[in-house]
Amino acid sequence: MSLGVRTRGFLQLTRPGNAIAAGVLTFTGAIVAGGIPDDGLVVVAAILATIFATGAGNAVNDYFDREIDRINRPDRPIPSGAVSAAEAKWFSITLFGGAVVSALVLPLVAIAIAVVNLVALLAYTEFFKGLPGVGNVVVAALTGSTFLFGGAAVGEPLGAAVLSVLAALATLTREIVKDVEDIAGDREEGLRTLPIVIGERRSLVFGSVVLVAAVVASAVPYLDGEFGLAYLGLVIPADAVMVVASVRSFDDPGLAQRRLKHGMFLAAAAFIVGRVVSLTGGSV
Repeated sequence: MSLGVRTRGFLQLTRPGNAIAAGVLTFTGAIVAGGIPDDGLVVVAAILATIFATGAGNAVNDYFDREIDRINRPDRPIPSGAVSAAEAKWFSITLFGGAVVSALVLPLVAIAIAVVNLVALLAYTEFFKGLPGVGNVVVAALTGSTFLFGGAAVGEPLGAAVLSVLAALATLTREIVKDVEDIAGDREEGLRTLPIVIGERRSLVFGSVVLVAAVVASAVPYLDGEFGLAYLGLVIPADAVMVVASVRSFDDPGLAQRRLKHGMFLAAAAFIVGRVVSLTGGSV
């Protein structure tokens, strides 16, 4: 195995796109909660902690899912042979260490959120992932808390609460759709995911109902006067992308879950624009 293949294998363990995206969400939480302080060190530290923790969580998830991935994702680093299971485990531990070190300069509330998330992440990979709906809820809560973590880094842990709720609900829908996509491998491994227990169609209907709640939540900042038309002009297309994706999930779960992610990022951009306009005294 060449050094280049092994290096790519370790990088792929972290899901670099997802890890960087999680860091962007933390930055978004800081912006939405009240802007970047003059000393941006805490925001940088929060972003690094998020990237390290997300990469570590992805790596340890691959470690625990290595048998399932031989069916669902044979191209992933462990089943493909690029990285051994033991190497993935120790790599994840190293990344968790990086997350801990990065978080040491943050306010106590942010550190508390990070500790709770770390415990939840480890519990998810070991205990919750195969329980009907429970694993989905844990992942959704972790995603939503990323925005709270960014807010806590700048001293406003609840400043991005609405965005956190929207992201958690949309993520719950996406996780259910992903379980439908992965049902073959999950069933082979003996997991009891929601689609396996109650059926694929019922699961997708439930996910669609949850997404409707997320769309309703997205209207709150405009209705209470916090954000103006600039926010509304972006969040409506974001909602439309996610609603269409939810409908498509009944025919193509793989495409739908990717479209849901795109809609979530567009919604996050709407919150950033809304906050920036409000901070600059804009009327839109």
